[in-house]
Amino acid sequence: MEASIIIGIMIPFVGTVLGSACVFFMSSKMNVRVQKILLGFASGVMIAASVWSLLIPSLDMSSEMGQFSFIPAAIGFLLGMGFLLVLDETVPHMHLDLKIEGKASKLKKTTMLILAVTLHNIPEGMAVGVVFAGMMSGDTSISIMGAIALSIGIAIQNFPEGAIISMPLRSEGMSKKEAFLYGGLSGIVEPIASFVTILLSHFILPYLPYLLSFAAGAMVYVVIEELIPEASNGKHSNLATIGFALGFVVMMVLDVTLG
Repeated sequence: MEASIIIGIMIPFVGTVLGSACVFFMSSKMNVRVQKILLGFASGVMIAASVWSLLIPSLDMSSEMGQFSFIPAAIGFLLGMGFLLVLDETVPHMHLDLKIEGKASKLKKTTMLILAVTLHNIPEGMAVGVVFAGMMSGDTSISIMGAIALSIGIAIQNFPEGAIISMPLRSEGMSKKEAFLYGGLSGIVEPIASFVTILLSHFILPYLPYLLSFAAGAMVYVVIEELIPEASNGKHSNLATIGFALGFVVMMVLDVTLG
């Protein structure tokens, strides 16, 4: 496997690690304004990445279907949304962090948060793997720089996730090094999922348009269900809106100029 592909696969994990490192430089609790901006920025990045890096390539790959080229993208997108919806209903999830009080559960809120972020990182890792698999197959609609642009976009949205894990762990009394370690490790599933997806690329290439849009649906679900409600809750929601706009534009520019 080429070095550039390995680097591209590892970029999202680096984003999580850098976010977790905030525990060394910030107080035990993240500033509300900063958190709102980061959540909004991450949401904008993921929506733009879903459109330019996943849905548009999915449509391009199905162009031979003519006016029905939307079918793989539509089916895959809905399946991706549905998959995360089922996961959301069957597994302790991120938003439960705010509702756990009064529920019978032995899991700590922070444990649930780590589990939620880790589970969400799997489809994101698959998205990166699918794009790189498509690029390696010689598909002209996906370039190496376009694939790296998606990795950078996911890394950007992973940054606040890493911080959102490590900071609460620190506030609960865990040492900075331990909080950093747990926050960073929550993102290790992404490169693993990417590598596995690429290893199985021989089997998945015929279904690549569906898988790209599946990843897009999963990412959009995370934005709608988790990031935007958290960013819009309480005061300073306008900062989240500004962050969304900036994140969307940054990812759009990255994808168009690099792809």
